[in-house]
Amino acid sequence: DMGMVFKLILPGRFRMGSQAGLPDERPVHQVMIRQPFYLGVYEVTQAQWQAVMGTNPSRFQGDAARPVERVSWEDVQAFIAKLNEIEGEAIYRLPTEAEWEYAARAGGDEEATASPDEAWCDANAEHTTHPVGQRRANAWGLYDMHGNVWEWVQDRYGPYAAELAIEPRGPEAGQHRVVRGGSWFTPTVKCRAAARSRWPADDRDPDIGLRLVRQVK
Repeated sequence: DMGMVFKLILPGRFRMGSQAGLPDERPVHQVMIRQPFYLGVYEVTQAQWQAVMGTNPSRFQGDAARPVERVSWEDVQAFIAKLNEIEGEAIYRLPTEAEWEYAARAGGDEEATASPDEAWCDANAEHTTHPVGQRRANAWGLYDMHGNVWEWVQDRYGPYAAELAIEPRGPEAGQHRVVRGGSWFTPTVKCRAAARSRWPADDRDPDIGLRLVRQVK
C-alpha cells in the first residue's frame, strides 16, 4: 500500500455549490452520497507515484513527501490501472466531484474560505508545493483538501442542475475534466469547498495532483 492512508467516508446528504461563489458553482443543490468510500487522507506523494510508475514528473522535487504534480488526468488513469493491477482488483479510482466536495465540507453546510493554517495557497505557500499533511486537517481528518495542489476528480466539467442529484457522475461528454481544492498558485478565494476549475485531460501542470479513493469491498 506504499504508506497510503485512507479514511472511511460514510454516506450522507449535503448542499453542493455556493450562492456566493462563481456562476459555475450555482445553482446550489442537494446531493446524496449513497455508498461509503475510503478517501486518501493525503494527496498522492512523489514517492508513491515513483513506486508505481518508476518516474517522478514533478516540478517541485527535493522532498518525496511533496505531492506529485505535472500529471495529466490521463496519466492518473494509467497510475490507477497499475495500482489496481498490483492489488489484483479494481479498488482504486479518483473521487467524483460530488464525493470530493462532500469530504471537503466534512459535514459543514457553510462554505468558508480555507484558513492559512489549513491550506497552502498563494498567500503563504511561497510559490511552491509542501510535503503533505503539514497544515491542519479538516473536521473529518483529511489534509490539504484546500491548497498545495489542485486535485483531479473523475468527472467531466459541466453545469449543475437544481434538482437533487444521487451519486452524480458528471456529463457523458466533454473535453475538460474537473480539478478541485485550489493550489499553492491560487488566490485564497479559490481555496474553498465549492470552487471548481477545469483542465483538458491531457494537461500536465505543476499545481495539479490527485487524491485517491479506495472502494469499500
